[in-house]
Amino acid sequence: MATAITANRAELLAIADAVAREKSIDRGIVIEAMEDAIQRAARARYGAENDIRAKIDAKSGETRLWRVLEVVEEPEDFFKQIGVKEALKKDKSAVLGDFIVDPLPPVEFGRIAAQAAKQVIVQKVRDAERERQFEEYKDRAGEIIIGVVKRAEFGHVVVDLGKAEGVIRRDQQIPREVLKPGDRVRSLILSVRREVRGPQIFLSRAAGDFMKKLFAQEVPEIYDGIIEIKAVARDPGSRAKIGVISRDSSIDPVGACVGMKGSRVQAVVQELQGEKIDIIPWSPDVATFVVNALQPAEVAKVVLDEQDNRIDVVVPDDQLSLAIGRRGQNVRLASQLTGRQIDIMTEADESERRQKEFVEKSTMFESELDVDETLAQLLVAEGFSELEEVAYVELDEIASIEGLEEVASELQSRAVEALERRDATAREERRALGVDDALAEIQGLTEAMLVVLGKKGVKTLDDLGDLATDELVGRSGILKDTPLTEDDGNRIIMAARAHWFEDEASDEGDAPADGGQ
Repeated sequence: MATAITANRAELLAIADAVAREKSIDRGIVIEAMEDAIQRAARARYGAENDIRAKIDAKSGETRLWRVLEVVEEPEDFFKQIGVKEALKKDKSAVLGDFIVDPLPPVEFGRIAAQAAKQVIVQKVRDAERERQFEEYKDRAGEIIIGVVKRAEFGHVVVDLGKAEGVIRRDQQIPREVLKPGDRVRSLILSVRREVRGPQIFLSRAAGDFMKKLFAQEVPEIYDGIIEIKAVARDPGSRAKIGVISRDSSIDPVGACVGMKGSRVQAVVQELQGEKIDIIPWSPDVATFVVNALQPAEVAKVVLDEQDNRIDVVVPDDQLSLAIGRRGQNVRLASQLTGRQIDIMTEADESERRQKEFVEKSTMFESELDVDETLAQLLVAEGFSELEEVAYVELDEIASIEGLEEVASELQSRAVEALERRDATAREERRALGVDDALAEIQGLTEAMLVVLGKKGVKTLDDLGDLATDELVGRSGILKDTPLTEDDGNRIIMAARAHWFEDEASDEGDAPADGGQ
């Protein structure tokens, strides 16, 4: 680069062209870098206090150097200002406030100046190259790209992409896959970030989207949008499940993805180092999709718990190990695929659990409603599980049950009384815990809930207002075992915070107006 400064005009332009081609950047940027280098060298020669400019003609290669001076009445900075009288000697049309150009002779570069100029040009070109790389790749996240492994650093693999370098971090590699320098590797552009050391292009071979893109390359129906991959779950290098659906009822999505004699899926399997892939028909019905996702295990029953986003799956005793899979892999992938937590149990386990719940509910009704065992069991058998259900259901619904026609009204009255007794007991416990009565006025919070809050140290409106929604009703929230939804949680917390805003409004109303005493 140093030769560019002392080269003749033709050589100067030739060097600019060569650098621009080599680095794939605009020729004008290289010329600007050269101009900047010349300016810095000139300031070193004539004084850094001067405002010196350099210009290289992009066509002829001619270099011009000049100093810029501002025309003022009385100069204070003689390096950047000039008096009107002196200015008129240089330019007869100069007026106060103008900037005039004072031409300077070319600078002869010494070894140190030439080296400094070279550094300036190299840095400018490098910055331009980085910007070009970022602009080229910033919108390509989600694409598959082929590169050549360049080197491995601390377990991360650096890949030469041609005009840039990408990195496959250790957690985005397929376990046990060995990538050596010189290997051609296909990967997904995960993200492109602008960082101080230049654009960082992060690649992945372990992402679910990488598998999606591979199938799109192998299956024309996916590329054309006839078949859609709705969900992917991967244990990279070991096993994966994908849920597919067809927009055309005449096309089998699973068969299309498998291909003739498995040719299409095998192409993907080979790319993923032998990763076994289960292709599953996707269904908008959660229960159906869960049954499909647990293949090859057979499912006897599915019970959905929408509140906790959980699914209980009952399987025959001889299918338990198959449903769970080696080291829990099958059920784990099925959970990822469906977005639900799946609990597997055998028919014997489920029967035992149901029997236990039946006994617990029957005993509760016996105690709370003061009825005999037969009547309590009849209520549970008819689907009643809580006192609230008995207390507030339509009377006809209880009266229509064979054996309860005569006692329906009495049962409902006893259920209401039992709930009142519960509330009274809970109210006493809540007050003993020191929970403010103000919390009891918030709609949606029962006395039992307030007892739970009090035991966790939430005793005032401020305590409750300080909570986040997930801390109140989230999966590990204080009231996670109650029927409260996320919307309920938001509303309750905002109700607890309401007095904050009232206090602020009151403070503003009490503040004196401008000029007040």
